Amino acid sequence: MNDTIAAVATAPGRAAIGVVRVSGPAAPRIGEAITGRALPARTAVHVQFRDAKGEVLDEGLALSFPAPRSYTGEDVLELQGHGGEAVLRGVLARCVELGARLAEPGEFTRRAFLNGKLDLAQAESVADLIEAKTSVAARSALRSLRGEFSHRIDALHRGLVELRALAEASLDFPEEGDIEVMEAYGVAERLLAVREQLAAVQQAARQGTLLREGLTVAIVGAPNVGKSSLLNRLAGDDVAIVTPVPGTTRDTLRAVVALEGVPFEFIDTAGLRESTDPVESVGIERGRKVALGADIVVRVVAPGTDDGALPDAAPHIEVENKIDVTGASPGIDRSGSVPRVRISALTGAGLEQVRALLLEVAGWKPLQDEGVFMARARHIRALEEAAERLAAAAALGVQREELFAEELRYALEALASITGRTTADDLLGEIFARFCLGK
Repeated sequence: MNDTIAAVATAPGRAAIGVVRVSGPAAPRIGEAITGRALPARTAVHVQFRDAKGEVLDEGLALSFPAPRSYTGEDVLELQGHGGEAVLRGVLARCVELGARLAEPGEFTRRAFLNGKLDLAQAESVADLIEAKTSVAARSALRSLRGEFSHRIDALHRGLVELRALAEASLDFPEEGDIEVMEAYGVAERLLAVREQLAAVQQAARQGTLLREGLTVAIVGAPNVGKSSLLNRLAGDDVAIVTPVPGTTRDTLRAVVALEGVPFEFIDTAGLRESTDPVESVGIERGRKVALGADIVVRVVAPGTDDGALPDAAPHIEVENKIDVTGASPGIDRSGSVPRVRISALTGAGLEQVRALLLEVAGWKPLQDEGVFMARARHIRALEEAAERLAAAAALGVQREELFAEELRYALEALASITGRTTADDLLGEIFARFCLGK
């Protein structure tokens, strides 16, 4: 990290403002060369950006952030000018002429992590905040960026370090009586408390994963049962064409809808039936594949229609449509193996129950929103491994303190991988390669 990197930090395309960011030891010199003056620390200065011949490339604001009080922990320069692509390319090219190199995706945030400005969970939340699809997801990512997730992991880490110290102390002083030492300090009770704390973190992390990744919902069923009408109701718009003609939907139609902040991608599929129409047959096959890959499958049925051949994917929810015709009341029937919701896609009756059941099947706990932080699949795996190790330690009990201490060590390593206390270089490369340029 002895070199200096530069990149356009704003999205490509036309915009009112564009930002070129520079980080590294040459940043102050580059700033002085391109603006023609020494820049004061953390003060916006209106300047002209000039090329090697002194001709004006653009004009705007220049800001200098001397190390270590900067985003990356290094000397950082930000040049804020007009948002045209040609203008920004010219300013960036001048920075490269002056000694910077083009930054790789995520390299600014990677330097912030390596310089101790952010831990790994916080660094990942930067990308999550940028990519957040709903306001609830954005708030959760911001909580992670502020360190809420990391603080809870650190608290678990401290508790396990204390437990491991007690277990190893009993090994170092066997004359005191191993079991007596472990019992005197309440090791079993402390372990139980840590496991309960870990379970709470796991629950919050699962909620964060839902916010980050969302879920896909395949709407399947026979022709004319109301699949497209249901999609339109859930989306609040006429996304799909609805007609009395069977086979109107011949391809998959998609709409992303936020339910209590959780992004659901609803996919309307062609009606399942035997068809001699080659175009419709392709649509039906696509629908089957979508159902097999979906997180949730919603099977729509209606009176007087053939349910059709379902795909191999079992439904998670059944929707009984057209109660405006049958006279049934809206509601949820849980008597069968799969919950069934009675609705009218025509009038909207029962739609709230459909939304509530989707959130239930997804595992979302809306009342815990303020305690939710953004989490990724790797975080969930690490937390699960830690939980398994602690369960193994509890099963061993205080009579096998040497194996007990070893299980605690494995649990500590799993937790440390979340915040980056111990992280392989190849994992870092994989994480930061998914960031956008300029971040």
